[in-house]
Amino acid sequence: MDWSVILEYWPRLLKGVWVTLELVALSCLIGALLALPLALCRLSAHSWLQRPAKAYIFFFRGTPLLVQIFLIYYGASQFEPLRDSPLWALFAQPYFCAVLAFSLNTAAYTGEILRGALQSIPAGEIEACKVLGMPPSLMLRRVLLPRAFGTMLPAYGNEIILMLKGSALASTITLMDLTGVTRTVIARTYTPIELFMAAGAIYLVLTLLVLTGFRVLECHFNRYRQAG
Repeated sequence: MDWSVILEYWPRLLKGVWVTLELVALSCLIGALLALPLALCRLSAHSWLQRPAKAYIFFFRGTPLLVQIFLIYYGASQFEPLRDSPLWALFAQPYFCAVLAFSLNTAAYTGEILRGALQSIPAGEIEACKVLGMPPSLMLRRVLLPRAFGTMLPAYGNEIILMLKGSALASTITLMDLTGVTRTVIARTYTPIELFMAAGAIYLVLTLLVLTGFRVLECHFNRYRQAG
């Protein structure tokens, strides 16, 4: 085995790592912003809010991420009004399509995680907020969301890791993320074992960093449980 190929192409691998981190960070940020209204709609007593949110979550949790990427990247071109609109400049870009697919996918999972965390808050705390005269918006911002955030951190950390590993699918639409760069270099050097091992090691390091970061956040936001 020729391990020198890793050192030779290390700068290219690092560029791929940067693209991977960009994809994951941007998708998780957009997904988190979409997850809050999704979770609130799922908890709503109004069926006209609850049913669309259920359908959205069911679709994106029930279909493979790869299919969703292909539907957006290849399927968008099938709609002539979209091709003739200014939006086509975005949908023609693999990067935009990957971020859109990842964001919509992680929003569905994060919305369900947040819904479960909100439902786990003891009813007594909600009643205490009502007794104090808090309006729903203030109660959500000052009490419910901070409590839910601490509860959902372990599950949300797992979702970030799944997104990190799922980002490898971006290479199927010609994006040069870590996996895409690795496959390109393998096609030139014919050294799949060395390069896939290097890519796997990088993914392991990134996963370890995510786990460590969420462990620190969990200790910070759940200090009251440790004190108890």
